[in-house]
Amino acid sequence: MVDRVADAINTIKTHERIGRAQCTLSSTKFIRAILDVMKKESYIGGYDEFAEGRMRKLRVTLTNRINDIGVIKPRYSVTSKQMQGYEMRYIPSRDFGILIVSTSQGLMTNREAREKNIGGRLVAYMY
Repeated sequence: MVDRVADAINTIKTHERIGRAQCTLSSTKFIRAILDVMKKESYIGGYDEFAEGRMRKLRVTLTNRINDIGVIKPRYSVTSKQMQGYEMRYIPSRDFGILIVSTSQGLMTNREAREKNIGGRLVAYMY
């Protein structure tokens, strides 16, 4: 079984570490939603979709702002009250980094989920 989200996050992490300006990922709705959150938080410059044969791919422009990024496995189900414990576990300090949470209202950061007082499943962390 292939975890495309983990592969995409690992590709971004590897290309950031070696200093590349771009990387190429497989295109899915979920990965595009994660990249939208990352772009909104200024962790990436942007992305565009292109076709390579029959496959849809994403070309991601990196800004070299990511210190660490990873997928949270298993995808813990959290309430808005439990969010702070997971922030302390995955993010090194307060207001430095984000958790990406999959909620009933779409993907969002941990701060947005706490403001809206909704829970969800943890997908990834980055700082």
